[in-house]
Order: sequence, then C-alpha cells, then structure tokens
Amino acid sequence: MEGNVIGPGPYRATKLWNETIKLFRGGMPLRRHWANFRYYDCSFTGSEAVDYLHELLRCNYNFGPEVTRYQTLQLLRKFFKAHVIEDIKGRHGTEDFEDNSHLYRFPMLSPLKSFPTRPLLRDSCDLPRLIRWDDYEELPQRENVAPLKSAVMTSDLWNKRHSVAIGDVHECKLIRRKEITSKQVDHIWKSMTVAHLQRVLGLQSLDGVLNPTHVNSKHIVHNVFSVNKTGIVILENKAEDMPYWVVSAMKCLANWPNGNETKQPVYPGFERDVLRTVADYFQRLREPLLTFHLYEVFVNILSLLQEEEEATEALQVSGLLLPPPNRRRLQLLLRLMARVCQNPHLPPLNDTITTRTLMLQMFSHCVLGSVDEMDLDELLATKLVTFMMEHHNTIFQVPSKLRGQVEEHMSHLKRVQIRRVESEEQKVIGTQTPLQQLLEGLIADKELPAKDKRKRLKQFQRSYPEVYRNRFPTEESKAAVIPVKTPRLKPHLMFLKKPFEPFQRSWSFRA
Repeated sequence: MEGNVIGPGPYRATKLWNETIKLFRGGMPLRRHWANFRYYDCSFTGSEAVDYLHELLRCNYNFGPEVTRYQTLQLLRKFFKAHVIEDIKGRHGTEDFEDNSHLYRFPMLSPLKSFPTRPLLRDSCDLPRLIRWDDYEELPQRENVAPLKSAVMTSDLWNKRHSVAIGDVHECKLIRRKEITSKQVDHIWKSMTVAHLQRVLGLQSLDGVLNPTHVNSKHIVHNVFSVNKTGIVILENKAEDMPYWVVSAMKCLANWPNGNETKQPVYPGFERDVLRTVADYFQRLREPLLTFHLYEVFVNILSLLQEEEEATEALQVSGLLLPPPNRRRLQLLLRLMARVCQNPHLPPLNDTITTRTLMLQMFSHCVLGSVDEMDLDELLATKLVTFMMEHHNTIFQVPSKLRGQVEEHMSHLKRVQIRRVESEEQKVIGTQTPLQQLLEGLIADKELPAKDKRKRLKQFQRSYPEVYRNRFPTEESKAAVIPVKTPRLKPHLMFLKKPFEPFQRSWSFRA
C-alpha cells in the first residue's frame, strides 16, 4: 500500500498526520477477539496494529523502508494519546500503547487534526525586493563642520561680468561613481535565494512555510563564500565551533582505525564510547541543526525526494539559510554518518540493529524537529536525514543556477550604474563651456588692473579648479598670460639707492 504522496505546501506535517490516520483506519484489519470471558467485535491487538502500521509506513513513500518497528510503536503511542485509537473499555492516553495481545479499537469520533491558523503577510513589502539603482545620491554633506567662506566676489564689476558671461549657472554636482556595497550584495543574495527556493518547492507563496524576517542575508553570503577547499563552512568566531574533544571523537570514528589522534588506549567497546560522546553533544543542542524556523521548509522538501535532482537543489538552496555554525555542524555530522556506515573495518556499534539504522535513530531528531514536537517528527526526520546522508557531497554545493542569476543581476546593475554616472558626468562637463568663456574674458580684459586681475583669477581658481587647471596645465602657460607681480624694494633698503649712484660715478672717475 503506497498511499498518496503529500505535495508541498504549508502545514505539511499536519496533512501527513491526517493522511496517515486515514490510511491506518481504512486498512487496519478488524475482527472478533476473545478477552475477559467475552467477544469484542471490530477490534485488534497491539501487536497486530504494530505489524500492519509498520508495513504501511515502510511501503509509503512519505516515510520509506528505513522506518523501524520501534518507531512504529512510538507513533501508535502518540495515536493512543491523541485518541486516534482506544482500548476496548474506551480509555486512551492514561497508559502507554503496548506491543502485545491487549485489545484496542477505533473511536467513533473523527481523530483528524485541524490546520493551525497563521497570520498572513500584511502586504508584498514584507517580501525582500530586488535592489534597483534609482537611489542615486549626491555626496553626503558633512555635519558639524564650519561652512567654507564663500569664494564669490563682491565686486559689482565681477558680478556683472559673471552674470553677462554665463547667465544663471547651476552649482556643479559632485557625482560619486558608486560601487555595489556589501549591504546591497547581501540584499541581492537574500531576495534571489528566497525567490529561487519558492520556485524549487513549486509553491505560489511561502506563506506558512518561511517568514522572510527569519532569513539572514549575511548567513547566505557567508555560506556561499566562506568555505574551505572541501566546501565546509569556515567560522570567523572560533568560539561558535564545536569543542575540540567532539571534533577529535568524530575524526576517530570517521577514520577508524587510523583516526585516534589522541593515542587513547583502545579497549573492547572503545568505539561505542566514542560514538556516545558524539551523540551526547548533538542531543544536548538547544534546537535541531536545521532550526525551528526552517522546519516547514525542510518538511516540504520531503515531497521532492522522488526526483533526486529537484530534491538536491531544494536542499542546496534551503541549506544556505542556515546559520553558519549550524551548517558546519550539519556538514561534519552527515559526513561522519556516511563514513561510519561505509567503513568495513569498524566493529558493530550495536548488538541488535545495523550501524546504518543506529546512525539514523541516534541523530535524525538532532537534525530536524519542530518547536511544538509534532507527532511525525521522528519519522519525517528519518526520511529526510537518510536522503541527506546519502547525498552529503552534493547538497551543500551552491546551486549553479542561483549563483549565475545573482552574478547576472549584479552585472546588469553595474552596467546601468555606469550609464547613469556617465550621463550625469556629461551634464557637468556641459557647464564648463561658459566657465571657460568667462575665464578667457577675464584674461583678455586689458582695462582691469593687474592687481585686480590676479585677485580675480585666484578666486576663479578656488571656485572652478578643474576649468582653471585645464587652461593652465603648467606654470609656464600661466606666466605667459597672467601679469607677473613686480617685486618692490623693502623700505629699510631704499636709503641706499641715491647715495650709491654718486659713489659709483666717483669711483669710476678716479679709476
């Protein structure tokens, strides 16, 4: 019995819970049982329920063959507490469901859950918007700085010449050749990653699946660019990394029997103690590695696992949303699980179940879980972690489509920015022609005294340095047209001028 594959969408865990109950109630064989000196019709034993539901879950694509009998028993205990089933006396939730000959039945009332209500996004502004280049800025004005003394002349003649020569000339704007800032890059990555995730999941909206306010753009950029050669995230703050003893324990198991870096004495069962050390660390984390905020996102990916490429891409995109410490821990944990399962030299880590089953039971709930402890968390986590463990080498790669789209978008913005800046620069250059005419008129004015001309030219130089520099690129070019100031003799030397001439004549006559 394959059952229906639950498609992507909000509240998928609740849909899957209801679908599982329908399949269980619709297919569970019911018959007459004898107990306590009487017959009970339409009943079943605990063991019969475990047998049937276990096979149902293993054959259902939403869960898969990795489901164990113990996990099935745990689910039936949740059914019992939720009054999906009851004992033959009508009791439920007061004791645990047992895998034995105790008799149970289905209640008359519907046990299906209603969907939780969540507030809708108020409007489209809650979603991240792609950045545009409409926010061209002039250079910011400095605050708390004394204003510069005006370089405009007060002379009526200068004002008259200025207005006649160039008319009303607007103040030249300083155009900044603005590059894309890191903040803008972060915003672009966030908006395009969220949009790409929505397309990959096949959803018309992410409402009820992902709250955009929980998406940190810096996490995305860090996960894309701050990685080592093998793609493992590098943390800037080493205090956020796993303790050294945990990393050493993981290396010991992953590289067994050559991973004992600390040279600890190996004794029978040593590898099991090392595994318990690693498990204790991950099981004591405050929240699953995929975080509570992203629970619905990863649960929705379960419906894509039939299509390996689509599921891999969905995990690649959603994995970028993780905080870098979580992403790093998840990468190392999945790599450890895969190596342990594939290592033929590693002794059995459990006497009753396979190493693969042990890894999934021990770590799945450390990877995926909801803050409200949903009833199917363990089964859903096992299904997802199984796929992630098998594809751990590819699910942490940055999707090539997303990277290409981001790079193309930023390249387009740069081209637009260059065209806008060049246009503004041409406007500024266009105002220089009347200024050049003004400068030439000032230079050619023969009626203006040399002292006043030099003063006006200095003021022009301070007001329009670029125009002045283009007209006088060298000192020689300036000296050719600007009258040179004649040096005056200092007053205390002037008395030497008149006595000196007779003295020279007298000395020459005697000679």
